[in-house]
Amino acid sequence: SIADETQAVKDAYGDTAFGRGCLVARRLVERGVRVVEVTLGGWDTHKDNFGRSKKLMSTLDPAMATLLKELAERKLLDSTLVLWMGDFGRSPAINGNDGRDHFPKAWSAVLAGGGIRGGITHGKTDDAGANVVEKKVTVPNLFATIATQMGVAPHASMMTPVGRPISVTDSGSAVPELLSKS
Repeated sequence: SIADETQAVKDAYGDTAFGRGCLVARRLVERGVRVVEVTLGGWDTHKDNFGRSKKLMSTLDPAMATLLKELAERKLLDSTLVLWMGDFGRSPAINGNDGRDHFPKAWSAVLAGGGIRGGITHGKTDDAGANVVEKKVTVPNLFATIATQMGVAPHASMMTPVGRPISVTDSGSAVPELLSKS
């Protein structure tokens, strides 16, 4: 249990449900669990975007940084794909409630470890943050990159329990520039 961890380690992750979740995720990965999900809700910032985002980032940053650091120290990061993303972006425009609305045209995802090339930024939006102008990655291609690194064939279909085939990536292809050269 996380009670077995030192106070310094618990403090590094942060005294939040997300911080504790990232600590548990690291412990599960150490024990061979293949897929772990930790969620941090509240990013739907239609009101008070700046205050809410600052609070969310103060929760996210220490936990995510410590998770990546500890996975690397334990030689687990190369075999563990860490993905951080939402389901769409936030509008570059501020609405009348000091918030940002849904924006599906441009958003960010963070990939680390698991054979992903580190230390890069891939893609670029225009100065307004409204449109992708360089190295656009489609959702199917992002999912194909993730699937490839997890050892799942991107063009495969999986069968649901009721017998319905679901495409893994909707004909996506892995993005070579995101993959480690090693």
